[in-house]
Amino acid sequence: MTSNQLQHRSLLAYLWVLPVTLFGLFFALIAYWLGASVKHRHGVLEVAGNSRTPLLRALANQFDAITVGHVILGRNHGTLKRWRSHELVHVRQYERWGVLFPVLYVLASFKSLLEGKRFYWDNVFEVEARRFQ
Repeated sequence: MTSNQLQHRSLLAYLWVLPVTLFGLFFALIAYWLGASVKHRHGVLEVAGNSRTPLLRALANQFDAITVGHVILGRNHGTLKRWRSHELVHVRQYERWGVLFPVLYVLASFKSLLEGKRFYWDNVFEVEARRFQ
């Protein structure tokens, strides 16, 4: 997907994911209130912490960045730059599957476990996203 296509997502794509995005905006608002910076880039909201942003520091203990609908939360803007392509794949996955995506993501992780694979690394959604890293 080109940068121009990312900038011009359809209203339907945003509405299809809106319930999850609202959840992401809740965390974005808290992070912003605690000192994170926010940028609108590629049609999504990127929220990046700093050393004084405890919410994103706690998140960073688990993930460098995470996508929640059309919101990407990250440790800092350098980390977001590194993971942007990967996280934008997750945005497209949300747009494809809508509010079902979080459930499908967890089911895909459990499927990996049942197949004797790794919960996170062998999740088909992560495998797809890593191709664009």
